Amino acid sequence: MFLEALGSALLGFALAWVAAQRLSDRLPARAIVLVTGTLGGVFGALVTHGALGPGHFLATLIGAVAVAAVLLSLLIRPASRRLRRSAAA
Repeated sequence: MFLEALGSALLGFALAWVAAQRLSDRLPARAIVLVTGTLGGVFGALVTHGALGPGHFLATLIGAVAVAAVLLSLLIRPASRRLRRSAAA
């Protein structure tokens, strides 16, 4: 279980780091993104391990990455658009 938790934390951190690099203009502060990815990975591993039981190392890591990706997607803000007025206004 310790290796699953450590691996999922590292995968969540790596996913958050890549997201922070590529979407820096649409995400909050980098520290928030990195902590969310790491904790999302650990929480995903906990949930997946609880659902599947021991002995499913790869599936647990996949579940951890999936939960971390979902939590990181909740942090993304919409792209800024210029306010356009309609012709009627």
